[in-house]
Amino acid sequence: MITEQDIYHFESSIEQLIKTCERLTEENRLLRSQQTDNTQERARLLDKNQNVRGKLEEMISRLKNIEQTS
Repeated sequence: MITEQDIYHFESSIEQLIKTCERLTEENRLLRSQQTDNTQERARLLDKNQNVRGKLEEMISRLKNIEQTS
């Protein structure tokens, strides 16, 4: 037989599960947002790296040309 105390205990457990679910949902939302931000930052850094690499290669090429003409 289910007592009033059992019902109270179940109700309390369900409330805790709901709170945990809400907390995890919010945590998941924040993590997904951070992941999106990190992905965008990575793409920006890769592009910047590529630009710097191109400039360095151009400078090396110029230096080699100067060296060859000297």
